[in-house]
Amino acid sequence: MFEKLKPDLYYQNIFAIDFGELARKGVRGLICDIDNTIIPWSEDKILKEVTDWFAEIKKKGFSICLVSNGKDKRVKKISRELAIPALGLALKPSRKAVKKAQEILKLKKEEIAVIGDQLFTDILGGNRMGFKTILVDPMSSKEFFTTMLVRRIEGFIYKRRGNSE
Repeated sequence: MFEKLKPDLYYQNIFAIDFGELARKGVRGLICDIDNTIIPWSEDKILKEVTDWFAEIKKKGFSICLVSNGKDKRVKKISRELAIPALGLALKPSRKAVKKAQEILKLKKEEIAVIGDQLFTDILGGNRMGFKTILVDPMSSKEFFTTMLVRRIEGFIYKRRGNSE
């Protein structure tokens, strides 16, 4: 069980991800979480650095789909602003939404990496599908109450320290 909670890669934030390394590993598509991965949970404004980061990823030839457990209205707004397809109310770690994201990306499971800040939703969901998984630290300490409780449990399972494989 704990093996399904272990990410393939860990980075302190999305900006530190080595896309050259991902390309060498055959990754061509990304399924990216929203809340506290690319936007602080309590905010709706997308930072210019995040917009630029996605533009750079697209230039490098990666396909992207956003998948969030967040409300559909908010997810659609972010999707429009970034011009990236997105699925809301995903119920991660359920397979349904990440399977739909794979269909949107039109890629094999070996060609997809999931990026997210939570072990029990993003990493577990990606690992259950056979995708590569990348854990990043949350952008903000402000979170939904239940997420804060789950983070305590996560701390016993996986220690976030520097890049590791």
